[in-house]
Amino acid sequence: MTTVPTTTSRFEVGLAAAIARKELRDAVRGRWFWLYTVGFAALAGVLAGVALPGSVVSGTSSFGRTAASLVSLVQIVLPLMALTLGAQAIAGQVERGTLRFLLSHPVSRSEVFVGTYLGLLTATITTVGAGFGVAAIMTGARGSYADVAVFVRITVLAIVLAAAMLGLGMLISVLSRRAAAALGSAVFAWLLLVFVGDLGLMGTAVATRMPVDVLFFSTILNPVEAFRLAALSALTGSLDVLGPAGTYAIDRFGGTLDALLFGMLAVWAVVPAALSWRLFARGRDV
Repeated sequence: MTTVPTTTSRFEVGLAAAIARKELRDAVRGRWFWLYTVGFAALAGVLAGVALPGSVVSGTSSFGRTAASLVSLVQIVLPLMALTLGAQAIAGQVERGTLRFLLSHPVSRSEVFVGTYLGLLTATITTVGAGFGVAAIMTGARGSYADVAVFVRITVLAIVLAAAMLGLGMLISVLSRRAAAALGSAVFAWLLLVFVGDLGLMGTAVATRMPVDVLFFSTILNPVEAFRLAALSALTGSLDVLGPAGTYAIDRFGGTLDALLFGMLAVWAVVPAALSWRLFARGRDV
C-alpha cells in the first residue's frame, strides 16, 4: 500500500466541520448508534421509573437513587459505545478505502482527524443527552425532587468520560491495521477498565494489604473509576461511603478533591486523543 501525501501544516475549520457533519450523519445511519442510544435511553427511563421514594444517597426523594443508578449505567454502556465507535473510525475507513479517497482531496490529515473525532463525539453526546433527558422526564413525571445542579454535573462528567473513551478508541484505531482487530482491542480495553481493573485492584488490595493512599491513587488512574468517584462526590458531597480510601481522600485533598477527580478525567480526555492525532498526522498507510 502507498501513502497519500497530504498537507498537515494548515488547518481549515470549515473543512473539519464538514467532515464532522459527514461522520455524524454516518453514525446516525448506523444500527449500532441507534442500538446504543435507544438502549441507553430505555434503561435510564426504567431506572428512573422504578426508583423508590426515599434514597440512601440523597435521603430526600427518588432522585438520589435514580442518579446513582444512572452513574452505574454510564460506567458500563458509555465506555463500550465510545471505545467501539472510536476504534472503527480510522481502521474502518482504511479497510473500506474511504480514507484514501478522502485524503486524495485538498484536505489535511489534521482536518480529517479532528472532523472525525468531533462528529463521533457529537453522536456520543447525543446518546448521553437522550439517556439523561429521559431520566429527567421520568423523575419529573413522578413528582420527585431533582437537584438540577447535581444532575448537570453528572451529565458533564459523563460527557468528559465519553470524550476520554472515544480518544482511547481512536488511538486503538490508528494503531490497528484491521477494523476487526481494532474492535476486539476496544472490547478488551472496555473489559479491562470496567470490570477487570476494578475487581483486580480490589483483590490485590485485600491480598497485599495495599496502603490506603496507593489504593486511592491506583483507583483514580482508571478513568471509569475517576468518573464514578467524581459522580459519587457530586451526589453525596463526600466519599465517606468508600471507607478508609474515601476518608483518606477527604483528609488529604479536602475541597480540591473534586478538581483532582475532574482533572484526571480531563487528562484522559486529552492525552489519548492528542496522541492519536499526532500519530495519524505523521502519516500511515491507507
